[in-house]
Amino acid sequence: MRQISLHQVLPQVFAQREDMVSDVWNTDVTFERGKTCLVEAESGKGKSTFCSYLLGYRHDYTGTILFDADDVRRYTISQWVDVRQRHISLLFQEMRLFPELTAWENVEIKNRLTGHITKSDVLRWFEMLGIGEKLHVKAGLLSQGQQQRVAFIRALTQPSNFLVVDEPISHLDDVNAQLMADIVRQVKEQTQCGVIVTSIGKQLPLEYDTILKL
Repeated sequence: MRQISLHQVLPQVFAQREDMVSDVWNTDVTFERGKTCLVEAESGKGKSTFCSYLLGYRHDYTGTILFDADDVRRYTISQWVDVRQRHISLLFQEMRLFPELTAWENVEIKNRLTGHITKSDVLRWFEMLGIGEKLHVKAGLLSQGQQQRVAFIRALTQPSNFLVVDEPISHLDDVNAQLMADIVRQVKEQTQCGVIVTSIGKQLPLEYDTILKL
């Protein structure tokens, strides 16, 4: 997958709005592999909805979403599974960790399926982000900021053509936000993936090729 294109896509919930001004909704926009894009939004403008469309979790929209030249409305369940396993990795805003598992187990349970990242790289990222001593602590006992860093590492263990990061630094201080950005840059350089970051406020400190207003 080299491109994600939205053509006149509009969530059904916005269908009756005549004052919609957006660089994403109800227009044509393309996200390219190898590029870094920031999607800025105010609360209620459909940021999480946008992410859900890219993963096929929701289909309540008009218009067309294309992965390369393929209309995703025609995708089968097995095709969506393939997209989520090999093409698009999403760091959810709500993190979706298993609270009864340790930080390490939450990452390893996904990395075991893909074998994409070496154990040494995972451990290095834990140390870089200041949670090396939390490896064997249950996720439910971690702070919000610590959980966010664990979820971020877990997202990176999946091979992907596009890394989608939904509101990534809402619970992080400036130092950890910068460290997270440094890791994203390294992964992008190694894999040539596209990076799509969403934000309703504080931004992940990256060099963006494109900034869009949702």
